[in-house]
Amino acid sequence: MRPILAALAMLIATPVLAQGARPITDRSEFVQLVQGRNLTRLGISLNVTGDGRITGSAMGRDVSGTWEWNGGYFCRVLKWGGKVIDSYNCQAVQLEGAALRFTSDKGAGDTAKLRLQ
Repeated sequence: MRPILAALAMLIATPVLAQGARPITDRSEFVQLVQGRNLTRLGISLNVTGDGRITGSAMGRDVSGTWEWNGGYFCRVLKWGGKVIDSYNCQAVQLEGAALRFTSDKGAGDTAKLRLQ
């Protein structure tokens, strides 16, 4: 159970500066990128809506949460199978090809890359 929680925390978060990545600092640009699409990686599929909701699944359990744009960062609270993951965390977002890279702690923490589908 702990490895799954750690993986999910990183997802929704490996500190790196991605080469060829372009920062997304504007809420409207972020919404335009995610609206009507799923954010995916192995075992994970999330939908981030323009009205501040997050829904989906990870490792066979439901994911839900809320988000807001604050100071150029994607700030979210997530629940996985009813458990709160990391509480409120603001993340830097970068567009990297057909994926978004989320880096927790305003760009100073762990990173997760999710494909836009």
